Amino acid sequence: MTALAQKQTVMDSEDLKKLIREIPDYPKPGILFYDITTLIKDRAGFARVVDYMTSPYLDKNVDLVLGMEARGFIFGPAMAYRLNAGFIPVRKAKKLPGETVSYTYELEYGTDTLEIHKDAIQPGQRILIVDDLLATGGTAEAAAKLANKLGANICGMSFVVELDFLNGRNRLVPYDVFSLLHYDK
Repeated sequence: MTALAQKQTVMDSEDLKKLIREIPDYPKPGILFYDITTLIKDRAGFARVVDYMTSPYLDKNVDLVLGMEARGFIFGPAMAYRLNAGFIPVRKAKKLPGETVSYTYELEYGTDTLEIHKDAIQPGQRILIVDDLLATGGTAEAAAKLANKLGANICGMSFVVELDFLNGRNRLVPYDVFSLLHYDK
C-alpha cells in the first residue's frame, strides 16, 4: 500500500467507525460490543471495507481466501472475488458435509473446534485468512493451524476491526496481519 493510500485509509477509518453501532453491556455487563451490521448495510461503507481489506494483498498471488464462521463469510467471498481467488469456509464442528480436518482450541471458559474440508487446500497454495474481528487471536490462530495442517502458505490475515487492548496480534506474530479499524478500549 502506498503512503498516499495509507493516509487515505486512516482518514476513511474515522468515517467507517461512524457506521459501526456501539452497544454497551452486550453480551454481558461491562462489554462494549461493536456491531458491524450497520456498517455492512451501507453500500459505500461495505465496498470501502472490502477494498481496504483486500488492497494489501493485491500483489500477493492469493489462491484462496479462508473465512471463519460466521462473519468471515460476509467479507471472505467479496475479497476472494476481488483477488480472483477461491473461497474456503471454516466452520464450527459438524457443519461441513465432507471429510474434515479439525482443530480444538482454548477459550476463556472452555474450548471450541473449527473444521475445514480435508481437500480444501493443496500443499503450497497461498491463503489469506479473513474475519470481521481480531480480539484475543484464538480463532485466527486456530484457522492458521488448520490451514498449515493442509500445507498452506499463509500470505496474510485481514480483519475489519482489531481490539488492540486484547493483544490478539501477539498470537499471530508469524503472519502479516492487517486490521482496518482499531479500538483501544
